Amino acid sequence: MEALKSSDYIVGYTKYVELIKPLFPEKSYIAKGMRQELDRCRIAVRLARDGNRVAVISSGDVGIYGMAGALFDYCRIENVPIASPEGVKGEELIIEVIPGVSALNAAASILGAPLGHDFAVISLSDHLTPWQTIKTRLDAAAKADFVIVIFNPRSKSRPYILKKAIHVIEKHLEPTRPVGIVKRATRQGQERIITSISAIPYIEVDMQTIIIIGNRSTYVWNNWMITPRGYEEKYYGVDARETL
Repeated sequence: MEALKSSDYIVGYTKYVELIKPLFPEKSYIAKGMRQELDRCRIAVRLARDGNRVAVISSGDVGIYGMAGALFDYCRIENVPIASPEGVKGEELIIEVIPGVSALNAAASILGAPLGHDFAVISLSDHLTPWQTIKTRLDAAAKADFVIVIFNPRSKSRPYILKKAIHVIEKHLEPTRPVGIVKRATRQGQERIITSISAIPYIEVDMQTIIIIGNRSTYVWNNWMITPRGYEEKYYGVDARETL
């Protein structure tokens, strides 16, 4: 919040800018639509070089599928001088990456504790990543029995891709494997579903949805989704699933 308060300009995706405007109505905003990430970077750098303090915003954590990477990429390719973590040496721009609460953390807290052990995070957006690469990662994560967190699971232009992903995953998982679905986590209109691989309500899923697929130890208890770390087996000598 302090970074936003001290900024002269706030630059971001249109939807995220609209969410912030009521909090800082006096600020100057520049909003760009989907797939205009480089335009945001270009504008932010230009404003910063003119002596302004600029906040480039993302939802969740700016370093997880957010604008931090895009901004570093832009500065490197365009030879924009930026300060290193060791300090400023000249007329360099200073970039500060401020951590936030990722959608995966928000969704997990709403479901219970599904990320209690190792997990893999995979986006189904094939705009920048080829489907074959996504498929390879899904297959490897399922085969290795990671809890799998899925970002960008289904959009109007890609209504089919979640089913394609599940077809890859279910080769290694039983149909009853727990699945948690959270839409608009911590925002107005939040929805929460706990189901299984075989009963995923595809039509309910959109781009504001996070899907968490459990590992072989994940269980549902009292409508909470939990992935145990192993405490019950180590200290009590029992498998958590056997006590359900």
